[in-house]
Amino acid sequence: MATLAGSLAGLAGAGGAMSMALARRRRHSLSSGHALVLDRFTDPLPVVLRLGLTGMTVRVAPGPHGELFLGPGDPQPGRTLRRLVLAPLFARARAAAGRLWSDQQAPFQLVVEFAGPSRDTSSLLRAYRMLDQQLRDHAPLLTRSSDGKLTPGVVTVTVAGIVDVRDLLAAQKVRYAFAEGSFDDLGSSSAPLELAPVISEPWAQRFGWDGHEPIAAEERHLLHALVRAAHEDGRTVRISGLPDGPRKARVAIWTELSAAGVDVIADTDLQGLARHLRRHPASRPPQLELPVIAGRHGTPHPA
Repeated sequence: MATLAGSLAGLAGAGGAMSMALARRRRHSLSSGHALVLDRFTDPLPVVLRLGLTGMTVRVAPGPHGELFLGPGDPQPGRTLRRLVLAPLFARARAAAGRLWSDQQAPFQLVVEFAGPSRDTSSLLRAYRMLDQQLRDHAPLLTRSSDGKLTPGVVTVTVAGIVDVRDLLAAQKVRYAFAEGSFDDLGSSSAPLELAPVISEPWAQRFGWDGHEPIAAEERHLLHALVRAAHEDGRTVRISGLPDGPRKARVAIWTELSAAGVDVIADTDLQGLARHLRRHPASRPPQLELPVIAGRHGTPHPA
């Protein structure tokens, strides 16, 4: 009986070790996938990285002691952007020679959206300075703009939710965060590539199609034309704010966006989007590519 019990314990231990190994196994990255993180997620980054989504939008609100807290509500102890997003994200990149996945080709897009009831401009600009200070601790891994030259890094940080952030960003000689661009910025001197490298718009801002019926020819033509113009201007295109609806309708929209050449699709349906993109991977090269790092494929990832 002791022998049998020992054998069973050994099998259980081996099974547990195998489960842990499978849990640690990392999938390939999905260059078109972007997570719109809901406020109910207490620790969103592990889920995003496990699914291979190469970007996420998190809402933050300034709190005491110069910290930025996840979610627009009252600050929750420990739920800071620094602790739950920035520190683990850059620790993983450092441990893997400047890549979050071995096949990562373009920067991970981290969108920091300032939310909350306080919309006082001066308070929000102070909050941005908090973010800027935290980002400079990880400067070698960040996409940066210096004297008008854009240099890609493993992570590109975009600031949203602050009306006057463009003026503040433009005044920085060296910056590690960028403004969100729109299709209206194409060809405009007020939002050059080095200030707004990513065009980001909610779907409903220009389109009414909800995925239930075939898309109208006029809307399809407009979508393709806008994406083509953005690419010719050197920008990456991210579309978010997709209409709520059944999975079938969402899949129809995801498929249409990919066919039009949209670089990044942002959605709250993280599992469904990841599954769709694995079945239908994007074949186009990224607009902003990471430099090649010699020997990175042999570097182990952190557990």
